[in-house]
Formats: sequence, structure tokens, C-alpha cells
Amino acid sequence: MQAVEINGFGAPEVLRLAERPRPVAGAGELLIRVSASGVNRPDVLQRTGNYPVPPGASDIPGLEVAGVIESGDADALAQAGLKIGDRVCALVAGGGYAEWCVAPVGQCLPVPKVLDDVAAASLPETFFTVWSNVFDRGRLQAGETLLVQGGTSGIGVTAIQIAKARGATVIATAGSDEKCAACKALGADHAINYRSQDFVAAVADITGGRGVDVILDMVAGGYVAREVDCLAEDGRLVIIAVQGGVKAEFNAGLVLRRRLTITGSTLRPRPVAFKAAIARSLKEHVWPLLESGAVKPVIHQVFAPTQAAEAHTLMESNRHVGKLVLKWS
Repeated sequence: MQAVEINGFGAPEVLRLAERPRPVAGAGELLIRVSASGVNRPDVLQRTGNYPVPPGASDIPGLEVAGVIESGDADALAQAGLKIGDRVCALVAGGGYAEWCVAPVGQCLPVPKVLDDVAAASLPETFFTVWSNVFDRGRLQAGETLLVQGGTSGIGVTAIQIAKARGATVIATAGSDEKCAACKALGADHAINYRSQDFVAAVADITGGRGVDVILDMVAGGYVAREVDCLAEDGRLVIIAVQGGVKAEFNAGLVLRRRLTITGSTLRPRPVAFKAAIARSLKEHVWPLLESGAVKPVIHQVFAPTQAAEAHTLMESNRHVGKLVLKWS
């Protein structure tokens, strides 16, 4: 099969199309003939040598795919209500940038009938991440307020839409007035241009000084202290990336007085059973929102596999709104 591999750590140009053996599904797995592969920031980190591949995972980048079930564990398929020939999208620990990909059955979901495979391939990584962190760890409830840092990222557009659809008030930050407008178009109640506004002051103004209940943060570093200032009593800060650095200083007294929670997680190394539980929650709570159109995939650009380097260059530029996808012919 053809696959996009990393030919040594470095710039986007290290990505190249190569021939690889077609994988074989084992116990509890299925083989997908891939139509489209999502491109995510962890793929960029893997390419630069900053995101090690978990033991046993493919060294081929790519954490989400959509396509047709080609073969698989018959018992596992039956238990999941799936069969050969079904269209599915899947979260994988690696191997997504390829014409065929093996996935644990529990990490596969049926493609919503209203979506094509390109749209479906944009779902798993961000939807699993947002559900696990905003709703499981962050415990966001209807009537509460969520602050999304980086509202036009793949994670951001997903968090805005699901939180709004489930009854939360959403504040998003973005790096330009145009991106702020895009956040509002997706349903954000308020959008803050962090280049021209102090988001701490803006959040205080928007909430009347109360603060927000949950913050989804992909920056960490110096943002943590400012985010602690933004939280309401019993607020929760959930960190899912450290683009601003791994070290932070913050007012621990404020954490005590407001009974704040600072938490975080990474998804890729978690066991299949953990990810399968997220998949079940998504199917129950979020897939109906996709079927109804209340939540929609946001695709910025589709690339051929030969253009994987261009996709990574765009990802690193931060000029995109939503997801980038590779489409296999």
C-alpha cells in the first residue's frame, strides 16, 4: 500500500509517499480501506521528534481515518454492531496516513449518514479529545460558561459547537478579528482577539467579574496564571497541550479560596478500553447532533497524500480555521 512516512525528524519536507506492507487486523481489530485521513498538530510534533510513538503503534503518522471495513475480528465486529463493508471513522494510535489502517473495533464509530468520508475523517481526534477533557474531566454542564483558547483550531471549532449544542455559554479566543468572527459564526457567544485584548480583563467584563466555569487550554506556560484569574468559584482548568511551555507559576492562594481544579490529559497513550468508553459516549450524546446538523465538521482544506508536507506547513502557520484532511483516491 501507499503511505506517508517520516523520513527522519525535521521540516515538513521529511514527509514522503512510500510503499509499506498492508497491515493485518488482529484480535479485537478491524482493517479499514481508508478514504481520508485527518491531519492534526500531534502529527507535526511526531514529525519533529517531539511526540514519541507509543509502544506497538505504527510509526506512520496519522491519528484518525474514515473509510470502509475491509476485514476484522468477526466476534468483535458483531458485538459492536458493525460488519464488513460498513463506513466507519476511527481513532488510531498511528498509521492513519495510509491506504489501509488497522483500528481497535472499540475506537470505531459509524460514519453519520449526512457526512462523506472526508468530513468523517476530521471527527475522531478532536471529538474524542473534546469529550474526554471538556465533559469528562472538565464536567461542563448546561448553563455553565466555557472559555476555549484557540477557537479556530480543530479542537476549538469542535469544543465551541458541542458546548453550545449542550447548553453552555461559550467564550473563545483567537488571533485576529477575522478568526473571532469565525468563532461567532460557529456559535461562540463571545470572541476575544488575544493579540489586541487582555483576555483576563475581557472575561471579567463579559462575566460581570464572576469568571468562567471551565477553560480548555492548549497553551499552558504563562497562560496558566492568567487562566486561574479567569476561573469562577469551583472552576476547572483543563490543559491538553503545552504550546507555551511546560512550566507555570500561579496564585495557589486563589486556587484554595475559589476551590479550583487544574487538570489535564493526553489521549494517545491511553488504553483501548478508555478510548472505547469515549466512543460510546460520543455515539450516545454527540452523533445525534451530527445527524441533525446541530454540530458540523469544519474542513479548511483537503490535500492529496502527495501534499502532506503542504498540509503540515499550513498547520504550523496557524492560518487555518478548522481541520485539514488528506484524501486518498
